[in-house]
Amino acid sequence: MFLAGVAENICAGILPEISSGLGVSIAVAGQLTTVFSGVFAVAALGAAALVARTERRITVLMSLAVFAVADLAAAASPNYLGLLAARVVMAASCAVLVLVASRLAAELAAPEQRGRAIGIVFMGISGSLVLGVPIGMRIAEWAGWRAVFVAIALPVAPLMMWLGRRLPRRQPTAVAEHRSYRTVFTDRRLVAAQLVSILMIGGHFTLFAYLTPYLNAVLRPNPTALQGLYVAFGVAGVTGAWLGGLLSDRLGVARALCVCPAVFLCAMALLPAAGSAPGWFVPAMMLWGAVSWSVSPIVQNYLINAGPAVADTTVAVNVSAMHVGVALGSALGGVLVGAGALRATPWAGCALVAAALVCAVVSVRKPQREWELRQSIR
Repeated sequence: MFLAGVAENICAGILPEISSGLGVSIAVAGQLTTVFSGVFAVAALGAAALVARTERRITVLMSLAVFAVADLAAAASPNYLGLLAARVVMAASCAVLVLVASRLAAELAAPEQRGRAIGIVFMGISGSLVLGVPIGMRIAEWAGWRAVFVAIALPVAPLMMWLGRRLPRRQPTAVAEHRSYRTVFTDRRLVAAQLVSILMIGGHFTLFAYLTPYLNAVLRPNPTALQGLYVAFGVAGVTGAWLGGLLSDRLGVARALCVCPAVFLCAMALLPAAGSAPGWFVPAMMLWGAVSWSVSPIVQNYLINAGPAVADTTVAVNVSAMHVGVALGSALGGVLVGAGALRATPWAGCALVAAALVCAVVSVRKPQREWELRQSIR
């Protein structure tokens, strides 16, 4: 997941090198990230059928092999279209990797440790933002942008050999694809939980997509201090991914699903309240960063418990839903920034997170008929 996270986000960090190397504008080069996210979201939905029908170990090894080939093809691409095609294949393989890794983590761990196992998977993705992308940017400075994709592909071969020996063979019980999707999109609990992911991540990206200009407006940090703020945010995110899984295990999946957006709402509201005082703003920002990365393991653990028979499909839809949330939040933040309301982005994010909290309550609330039956039994 660390490698997949680097592959998804690295182009944003090396845009100038790609732009000059391939003779395209920065705006055109930026579409490499946009296309990646779009393909990832669509491929995640289609990946559910593959993961449900294929033995997990084989799926991991196949997707890793395709991922490595795509990275090498990106490094050798003769022009922009070649790189774009390689990014499409890379995104599809990453979608399969994220899905099967989440499901394997849940299956290999004991039930009482399932949330923490999923949290560890997402620590790989958050860790890629803290370490992988900066390292990739430094490699691009030393050896050019093509060397970055070679560096991403190199660890795959030893990783495949290690996983091939250590992963047990696990054949899932496949559910008919049409039936599983019908269940996922008609079950109130599952739909509401998916909306928790979309709205919480959307609320996060309303501000996060424009975090640098927001920090410059609020704190006016120098370049070194700005880098330090991003490191602090990244460390909080890695920690939050693990804590989210722990919270899911300790509190229970339903309670954690409600607690997470409630805490996130408070954390995001603290940011504008903290004002320009670093002593208050930095802790608030780290709390916000930690909770933002806790949502995915919490929601996925809840979905697996709420619909175990269709878990492959619910997790696949959730992986896609994350990217819908990114697009929603980035678009809303962009509208506000374009209107000169940069400082309003945290409050707009709070509105989306408040809606996520409502969806969480709706998801965990017992149906009225079931409640009446319990009362009559008592």
